[in-house]
Amino acid sequence: MIKGRIKRKLGDHFNLNNYGINLTELAPGSMSALKHRHTLQDEFIYILTGTPTLFYGDKEYVMQPGDCFGFAAGGVHAHQLVNRSSQAVCYLEIGDRTPGDKVEYPDNDLQAHSSSDGTWLFTHKDGQPY
Repeated sequence: MIKGRIKRKLGDHFNLNNYGINLTELAPGSMSALKHRHTLQDEFIYILTGTPTLFYGDKEYVMQPGDCFGFAAGGVHAHQLVNRSSQAVCYLEIGDRTPGDKVEYPDNDLQAHSSSDGTWLFTHKDGQPY
């Protein structure tokens, strides 16, 4: 769980199996996740309210309501949203649920692997468990 982030798993509510939809709120000063990239999962975000900063590779973009961005599976650039503003941010995040996905966290000693049943295993980059 990430402090200041509220994630409502709308896809789970409707028993969607092929992709997930989350309605996510970020309090001022909070972030969406650690900077990461997926090997198999495509992701898409759509900003509803607020002005989050998107970190994408080594670039920063201040987003506005109505802005969107897609992150193709296997991309070279990691991404993260951070709310640097004094107002809450609300956005939709959509991603597929491809089994066997791996998540790389380039700035942290962390990696994740999705099992066939959809559960995630988090380990150090050398494979040692936490």
